[in-house]
Amino acid sequence: MIYTDLVKKAALISFNAHKDDTDKSGYPYFMHPYFLAVQFDDEPSVCVALLHDVIEDHGDIYSLELLKEQGFYPEIIEALRLLTHQKGVDYLEYIAAIKNNPIARKVKIADLKHNLDVSRNNGVKPSKYDIYVKALAVLESD
Repeated sequence: MIYTDLVKKAALISFNAHKDDTDKSGYPYFMHPYFLAVQFDDEPSVCVALLHDVIEDHGDIYSLELLKEQGFYPEIIEALRLLTHQKGVDYLEYIAAIKNNPIARKVKIADLKHNLDVSRNNGVKPSKYDIYVKALAVLESD
């Protein structure tokens, strides 16, 4: 992970958005985006990792327009747009759209791998395990 003013802004937004959320095993949810962010060493990827669930989970407070106004680059905004799964869109169609964006793709691969880690959920597979495996295969294929 790198430390820049923009990364700090993304970290604060991510923390504030998720500070009251927990994952399925009861861990504070803000740990998940931070876990992803530490895997990257470029500013856009770190920002996208930190913010990847903010709009999908808290769109009543946060929007792409707000993030744009906060100074996030167009490439970050576009990756976040792709990573925000819209209701009614088939999951594998959503994944197919992500595949063509290098930042969104690598963040989603890290996201899926973390979501597939059964140790996060006391050894229990997530309910979406099978679709996550398919999605990971799509994103990791050429």
